[in-house]
Formats: sequence, structure tokens, C-alpha cells
Amino acid sequence: MTGPHPAVAALRSAVAAGCDDLPGGALVLVACSGGPDSLALAAAAGWLAGASRPPGRRARWRAGAVVVDHGLQAGSAEVARRAAACCRELGLDPVEVVTAGPAALAAPGGPGPEAAARDARYAALGGTAQRLGAAAVLLGHTLDDQAEQVLLGLARGSGARSLAGMPARRGPWRRPLLGTGRDVVREACAALGLTPWEDPTNADPSFTRSRVRTRLLPALEAELGPGVAGALARTADQLREDADALEALAAELLAAARLPGGAPGEDDDGGGDGVVVLDAVRLQAAPAAVRRRALRAAALAAGCPAGDLARSHVLAVDALLTAWRGQGPLHLPGRVEASRSVDGGCGRLSVVFNRVTRERATPGGR
Repeated sequence: MTGPHPAVAALRSAVAAGCDDLPGGALVLVACSGGPDSLALAAAAGWLAGASRPPGRRARWRAGAVVVDHGLQAGSAEVARRAAACCRELGLDPVEVVTAGPAALAAPGGPGPEAAARDARYAALGGTAQRLGAAAVLLGHTLDDQAEQVLLGLARGSGARSLAGMPARRGPWRRPLLGTGRDVVREACAALGLTPWEDPTNADPSFTRSRVRTRLLPALEAELGPGVAGALARTADQLREDADALEALAAELLAAARLPGGAPGEDDDGGGDGVVVLDAVRLQAAPAAVRRRALRAAALAAGCPAGDLARSHVLAVDALLTAWRGQGPLHLPGRVEASRSVDGGCGRLSVVFNRVTRERATPGGR
């Protein structure tokens, strides 16, 4: 008796490892678009959950699926219907189609269409998972997607956290195929007789990620040799370890440097914690990589929106410690000000993050 095709076996092993901690009877939802990655993921999850297993073999968890229809392409409802039908044929249950249409993506001044669609998709998936009581949501991102993420981060001049790419697990989200190449996924679909939907936007050069996928990565492979995608994914894994360690040290530094003068909930009008006061002397003694992460965390705690807080803002705050020339308060995103002050009682320097409200135009109400 022959076993499954090697690509099919590889996918099943990857999904089994990605869900190895889930209790028996737990519901796992596959985010399925009908494309090759998510369809192959659904097939592996359905088999592991017992839909195609020989009798007498007990499944550890149940598998369902969620198909999100953005309604942004002609015929998207039919694509979603077919994806849902395929998931049911693969034995997944429950299977739901959720609409996150154009109205949810049309916020004026908001992110671009790709980011808006992603945010709407995650919101729809998360809401469905919560409603159904799912223990995890499986996403079909592959090793190639991880490589593309790293290249996009490099092009933006991002730091280690962004270059670390997508984590295999974070909260309910799981990406069991991050170590599996897109070619293996397509082989598995062919071996299983699955006909995936090909998203036309994946080849649309107007989208940056599409150009990275269809032009940049193939060019790198052609010029540098095969294995570029795998090397970029390994780089992401190493940087994630470094970023985790540095952020843990930054959290310890922030806790040790925090002084009385502000507490969570004070002067908060709904967008942050209000006032954060830090011991500048303690901060100055820390390595720059740790200190700047602590300063960023302090700014976020005071109410700065994470998406608007740039490295240039953090470096300007850091200059209050390392290049003090009497400069005045810094205006940060989210109506937050950062300033350097002297405590007359003990003579200690401090950096104050103060969220400015309508009633208080300057830090401390002065």
C-alpha cells in the first residue's frame, strides 16, 4: 500500500505540528479563499481532523472553514461559494462565508486597499472565530509569503520586528505552512485533484506585493541561485528571536525607569494612558537598541498611535537624553508631547510623555 504524495504528506505534517497543542474536540477554522495555499491547507486540516481518515482513528480536533468575500472583484460571490463548497467536500464543518465588503474598506484617509482589505479580513475572521468558539484560525501563508514580507520590510527601511516577518503563532492565528514552499502547495493540490482559484491581483503589477512575487523574487533566484526565499525566511526567524529578546529587555528597562507622576488611566481621553515619566539617568545607561525600544513603548503607553509613530520620532525623543541642548517639547502623533525636565527636589532628570487634551494645552497644564 502506497502512502500519500510527498507534497501531501509534507502539508499534513506541517499542519499537525502547527496544531499539536490543541485539546481534543477543539474547533480549528481554516481561512480559505479558494486559492492554492488555503485550499491545500483546508485539505490537510480536513484529513487530520478525521474527514478522510480510516475508521477507528480518533481526531484530536475538529476542522471548519471561513471564506471572506470582500466583494471587490466581479464574481467574487461565486468564488466564495465555490471555495465554501470545496471545503465542505473536504469534510470541514462548519463552513461559513462572511462578507467584508467595499464599505468596510472605504475609510477616507485610511490605509491603502491592500492594508484595508487585510484589516477587514482579519476582523471578519476574528469575529467568526469568537462567535463559533474556535480555538485557532489557520492561515495559508507559505515560506514564499514570508520571503516577500522580508523584502517589503527591507524596502521600507524597517527594523528587526518588521523584518522578522510573520510569526507562526500569535494569539488565535496560526501559520503552519510558513516553512513550506509555494511549489509544494501546488504539487499537493495537483496530487489531490483540487482546482484552486487563481486570484488575478496576485499578478497585477499595480500592487507592490505582486511585483515582489512575480518580478523581484524570481530575479533574485535567477541572479543569486535557488534558495533565496528560504534564506530570507531563515533571516526572519533569527531576527524574530533577536527582536523578542530586545523587547523583553526594553520592557524591563521601562518598568525600572518609570517614576511617579503618571499612572495608567490618568488624563486619558480614550486613546492612551496619559502621562509617563521616566528616569533619564537610568535610560542613558542602557544600550541604544534597548533604550529606544523602551522610549517607543513609553510613547505608545502615553497614547501615540503605533502606525503613526516613526523611527524619526523615537530618535528625536532619544536626543532629549543623548544630545540635550535645551530643546523644547516634541510634538508626537496622537497629541502626545515629550519633554525633558528637572525634578527640583532630587535633581533627577526625567523624560515626560504627556498626552495633551483639549483642556490642557501643554504638559502639566502649564
